[in-house]
Amino acid sequence: MLTELYVSRSCEFCAELRDELDDDGRDFVEYDVDADPAARARLLALTGGSSLVPVLVEDGRIVQTGVRGRGCYVGPG
Repeated sequence: MLTELYVSRSCEFCAELRDELDDDGRDFVEYDVDADPAARARLLALTGGSSLVPVLVEDGRIVQTGVRGRGCYVGPG
């Protein structure tokens, strides 16, 4: 299973979810949508245009957005 995490470096909730995944020993690929325009485009395609992060994706499907109802909106690239 491919697990992807879309984040913004300035979002504290992204760091929180990253830490949870690390603590659980889960392997994932992380994409910083602030630094990677292609990752931002994939995020927007996956979410139908929403720029709320973090977004956790497994095998191409969103399984979690935000952390316990909290997240950060990223500005335009």
